[in-house]
Amino acid sequence: MPVRLRNFHTKGLVEAGCDEAGRGCLAGPVVAAAVILPPRFSHPLLNDSKQMTESDRNKLRLVIEKKALAWAVSFVDHEEIDAVNILNASFLAMHRAVDQLQKEPDCLLIDGNRFNPHSRYPHHCIIKGDGKFKNIAAASVLAKTHRDAFMEKLSEEFPHYQWTSNKGYPTRKHRQAILQHGPSPYHRKSFRLLPDQLSLGL
Repeated sequence: MPVRLRNFHTKGLVEAGCDEAGRGCLAGPVVAAAVILPPRFSHPLLNDSKQMTESDRNKLRLVIEKKALAWAVSFVDHEEIDAVNILNASFLAMHRAVDQLQKEPDCLLIDGNRFNPHSRYPHHCIIKGDGKFKNIAAASVLAKTHRDAFMEKLSEEFPHYQWTSNKGYPTRKHRQAILQHGPSPYHRKSFRLLPDQLSLGL
């Protein structure tokens, strides 16, 4: 049964949905998106990006970028993540995405239960918001697809980590590659890149 996403949190306000991708990765940036959709926007593929296929996400990315009243994507790289920690880096990425919007929102809808307040816009934190509101779901799609494309490009330089498939997440093969080749310049030094070798079965 298709998910029913809501068009707005508070009727009559211009709301920007915000979400991030890549918080749990061992390498690469955390990426956030902010999206303001038309009031009656609808698309059959729209859902929490984690529930969609890669092909559907990439199709929907083009639709969102064409139809949105405003959208922006922001990257916070691995060095900034190491400097401020991943939670603050996620908030920073969202702030930067919001600041790049070409249309002023009245309010921000944030996926999750925590956020550093923006200096200009009030916000609502919504747990699992990417499965409840269309603008947060759209932001989740843009954050995920932009980050995936970035990691696939990095993988051309560092193919042994298999970022084309794992996108920097801590899969078994990714960690085996770190064990064999050492970390790349794009790995997050503040993260535990390797558990003990026994848990890898090596």
